[in-house]
Amino acid sequence: MDSPITIRLGARARQRIASDGLQAADIALIPAAAGGPKGLILHGIDCWLFGDWLKQAPRERRLIGASIGAWRMAASAFSDPLAAHRRLAYHYIHQTYPAKVDAAYVSRNCRALLDNVLDGRGLEMLSNPHYLLTVLAIRGTGALAQTGGSRWRETAGFLRAAAGNFVSRSKLAGLMDRVVFHNARDDAAWLRAEFDAFPSHFVGLDAANLQDALLASGSIPLVLQAVRDIAGAPPGNYWDGGLIDYHLHLPYQRDPGLVLYPHFSDYIVPGWLDKSLPWRRARDAALENVILVSPSPAFQARLPNGRQPDRKDFQHYGQDHAARIRDWSQAVGESERMAEALARWVEKPDLKQTAAF
Repeated sequence: MDSPITIRLGARARQRIASDGLQAADIALIPAAAGGPKGLILHGIDCWLFGDWLKQAPRERRLIGASIGAWRMAASAFSDPLAAHRRLAYHYIHQTYPAKVDAAYVSRNCRALLDNVLDGRGLEMLSNPHYLLTVLAIRGTGALAQTGGSRWRETAGFLRAAAGNFVSRSKLAGLMDRVVFHNARDDAAWLRAEFDAFPSHFVGLDAANLQDALLASGSIPLVLQAVRDIAGAPPGNYWDGGLIDYHLHLPYQRDPGLVLYPHFSDYIVPGWLDKSLPWRRARDAALENVILVSPSPAFQARLPNGRQPDRKDFQHYGQDHAARIRDWSQAVGESERMAEALARWVEKPDLKQTAAF
């Protein structure tokens, strides 16, 4: 039977595993991509990873995510990560919306979803001695700093951003900054030295800004409202971190440890606006210490509709909420097969089953 997972290895990761195998203690950093409902397909791996394997070798590890990835990593940093991941999967799957909805309604719904996931105990994730959480968001500048809550201005600003990004990622940097909300125990030094064109702001996470940072990280432009003036951060409009860091193409090579990256895709796209630009896919030295694990084509073909859950499913299923909830729940159940396959591979890594970037 075809494996339910695909594994790609950077050159340094391959060399190290070939020499020494793979132990939980080797894992220093875990990224998590934006991607909305696609993140559900990683539920099984998340539960195995944080509920079992990494617990065998406690150490300080960085967890970094954007959008749903930030929410997954926040759940991972709870003292009971299994319960937190189950809350996240349940409440994410059971979102429902009327046929006509505005951005304010979706923002309220998502804030309530986060309330349920955090369960009044959000600060647990900031005091966890083993995990240092980082949440990525963007802050609008230029035309995106002056939307004034106007949908027309917001639309015009993001159309301008898309046009500039098509020419160059550096053009996009003129309209948005990266904002790194990080655990106060982590200096985030690996991200402070310049590695791309985007200005970055570094903000410590605390009780005053944790929920707003998580909500901003998943606030898709025009779908949700911008989160305004987050405590401790520069004033302005904050949106989905995936706009800059969709698949988190970050300078992982700066860490001497290994990066274990459960992902819904077997390639890395830098920003959300790069999805339709295949020449932007990452293949550089930043990935040399990365282990990328993703659902295989054979696995995806067996899922409902022959694919992963997707944000377009809200339109595809319309008001048939029960059918969408059923199919998304089935996909989450199937994700346990990915976890089982990864656990087997980790126990006895077979490099013949892997590919390079």
